[in-house]
Amino acid sequence: MASLNVGNLGEYLREQRRSAQLSLRQLADAAGVSNPYLSQIERGLRKPSADILQQLAKALRISAETLYVQAGMLDEREREELETRAVILADPSISERQKQVLLQIYESFRKENGQDAENAAENVAGDASAADGSVSNPPSI
Repeated sequence: MASLNVGNLGEYLREQRRSAQLSLRQLADAAGVSNPYLSQIERGLRKPSADILQQLAKALRISAETLYVQAGMLDEREREELETRAVILADPSISERQKQVLLQIYESFRKENGQDAENAAENVAGDASAADGSVSNPPSI
């Protein structure tokens, strides 16, 4: 049987399709996939590519990142970060320079609040080995 994430994705797609009041055939046509293939995705028998998920998201008028999370291709924090960046970049009321500054501020807040803890832990480990004089790759003679 397919992985659990694929099953959850299929259930989620079915719910979204029904909420949009689309038949299986209508969604398949709108997304440019075959009716049987979409049925297999909904039943958790197939794992669609990121491109197919993007087409389905467009047809359902939902975020592709949401489908990526459901499919296990993207974690929730990554999705939230991508959506935040997308909203900032799409705002027509601020200049390109203001968008870049806002993204820099956003990133600095994320780092300050420990959102990038994994990267920080790697940096600390690297700094510690450099401080004690150990070398991971000794120079060749």
